[in-house]
Amino acid sequence: MPLRLVFCGTPSFALPSLRRLIAEPGFQIEAVITQPDRPRGRGGQIYSSPIKDAALAAGLHVYQPEKIRSDSAHDFFRKLQPDVVVIIAYGQIIPESLIAIPRLGWINVHGSLLPKYRGAAPIQWAIVNGETRTGVTTMQIDRGLDTGALLLQAELEIGADETAPELAARLAEAGAALIVDTLRKLAAGEIAATPQDGSQATLAPILKKEDGRIDWTQSADQVYNRIRGLDPWPGAFTMFRGQTCHIEGVPSDLAVPAAATSGTMHIAGAGEFVVKCGGGGALRVERVQLQGRKRVTAHDFLNGARIQPGERFENSAG
Repeated sequence: MPLRLVFCGTPSFALPSLRRLIAEPGFQIEAVITQPDRPRGRGGQIYSSPIKDAALAAGLHVYQPEKIRSDSAHDFFRKLQPDVVVIIAYGQIIPESLIAIPRLGWINVHGSLLPKYRGAAPIQWAIVNGETRTGVTTMQIDRGLDTGALLLQAELEIGADETAPELAARLAEAGAALIVDTLRKLAAGEIAATPQDGSQATLAPILKKEDGRIDWTQSADQVYNRIRGLDPWPGAFTMFRGQTCHIEGVPSDLAVPAAATSGTMHIAGAGEFVVKCGGGGALRVERVQLQGRKRVTAHDFLNGARIQPGERFENSAG
């Protein structure tokens, strides 16, 4: 008998897993649950989730409760009685009354090596914090925040120049393979769930705009990690002449005057735009986007800004 499952997810990170489960023999997807269609952008146009689009294209039944805690959602699960629920970045907390319904529980794919980086933004914070390795974990969800018992894990190296979207794409593919392996072994009784060691837990809270603010007293590598990890939102930013200024760049060996304060802008070498960072290092700026304007190259920014000797990015620590 095929394993009867419900798939619960919303963003593109969940897509590889859904597609893999559709294609693999031995799984019968009874329904796909995703967030309701929402307005996006300045025009307020209504958009459906990537998971909804993929599910409808595959001819699957889609259910979009406004609240997963509702009586109607409970009735939906109670009548369906799936063997297992796969949940990946769905976007709502699951009540215990629903967790208890499927005989094999609710199985989550999380973008870190739990218990490290519990929370909404594990991929972004791993890069910001300078991690060189991460991975994906399958776990049984409980009423806590990513605190459920561990099933399987797959470890990946983080590329030195890898951005959050690039790493997320690789982790999503790794998660797709891991969830198939997990479900097969779970159904066969070949996995023993392992409680997490809470003493080793770290948190990856939901991103706020202020998380993107650059502290120029940090090293060039730390600033670069923030640029990579918070791409595309909120992006790494500073202040320039009273305006928000998003920055893209890489660590540089170009010399900056030793007496310069952190955050000082400098033109070095053959017109290269560098910013003094903590520890004597520098960031070579590649692209700049001032508030309300298009993103431009560092060269075009310098032509328009005409920075003054010793001028600093404002509101930077140091």
